[in-house]
Amino acid sequence: MRRPRTGRFALGAVIVAVPLVLALLGPVFAGDPGPRATSFTAGGALGLGTDFVGRDVWGQVLHGGRPVVLTALAATALAYLVALPVGLFGALTRRRLLEELLMRPLDVLLAIPSLLLILLAATVFSPGAVGIALLVALANVPDAARLVRAAAAEAAARPAVEALRMQGETWWRTAVGHVGRSMLRTLAADAGTRLTGVLYLVATAAFLGVGVAPDAADWAVMVDRNRTGLFVQPWAVVVPAVLIVALTTGTNLLFDAALDRGGRRGADRREKEARP
Repeated sequence: MRRPRTGRFALGAVIVAVPLVLALLGPVFAGDPGPRATSFTAGGALGLGTDFVGRDVWGQVLHGGRPVVLTALAATALAYLVALPVGLFGALTRRRLLEELLMRPLDVLLAIPSLLLILLAATVFSPGAVGIALLVALANVPDAARLVRAAAAEAAARPAVEALRMQGETWWRTAVGHVGRSMLRTLAADAGTRLTGVLYLVATAAFLGVGVAPDAADWAVMVDRNRTGLFVQPWAVVVPAVLIVALTTGTNLLFDAALDRGGRRGADRREKEARP
């Protein structure tokens, strides 16, 4: 019974490792760009040919993953950095007014589509990589905070939390030591899905030219700018597109396998404890 779960975890690790290694270590091994050639020609490094301005596709692949991956990871981390304390405080505070002041502005922000929020901000200023990370994080905070608040409220209603309150435990120990620990599986499940959504949003913003130069070495930009030569030189579109898909698919497989393994271990432990 353990082999299928191990196999799924290994499959997810392999799938996500390829784009992740290329994204993080690719610029180290890319070297200096060579002279430009004719647009959309075959040959070049690994036979991937040239892109829409005659650059080597493989060199662009090595340079183009880091902006997408680092921006998505930073945006996801920033979203949880804000959503966790807001959601926990909203669930554990016994003052209705404070809870409303925390959550209702997030509901207003939640009503604005994420991509529309980024496009509106792009009309006011040029965001850049840091700005895109902040905007994507801001777009994900309301949904993440509501999820944290719902999971924390369910855990806070348990008798163990009431016992901690009656014993005079500090808010920090109650929120982090018990409630936070009780919602780890929920957060882990949400993290895998949210990272996939963030990757999609970051790639879409780059695809639309928000926050990146039109000829930037970026996987999403490569898909957009090279699509005019798809039927002449498909590798310039296919390779970065496959890497983005592999990153999102592998991430979900890893999180699903890890959650399944953790759930099985918890069930086995409870079964052993229940035995006479």
